[in-house]
Amino acid sequence: MEVFVFARLHARSGRQSLVHQAMFEVQGPTRKEPGCLAYGAFRSVRDPDEFYIHSRWADMAAFESHAQLPHTVRFVDAVEPLLDHPFKVTVAEQLW
Repeated sequence: MEVFVFARLHARSGRQSLVHQAMFEVQGPTRKEPGCLAYGAFRSVRDPDEFYIHSRWADMAAFESHAQLPHTVRFVDAVEPLLDHPFKVTVAEQLW
């Protein structure tokens, strides 16, 4: 069953460019993973500090594998101190 992942990242004041850079660096390797069906990075048009990542995975095992890969671990380690909230990811199933 496919899973959909949503992550909201709100940068600390003055850290927007660092969050943006970290997101850019992780997207290439993530898109090449065999279980990654789609990956998109977004920035709010109303709040330049607010970013989103939306990805789609073949199944939960593919996402769990992604979470363990070195580029993902580096991303989380790099981005967590740049946020004004705890980093949280929501894994969801599509309803219809």
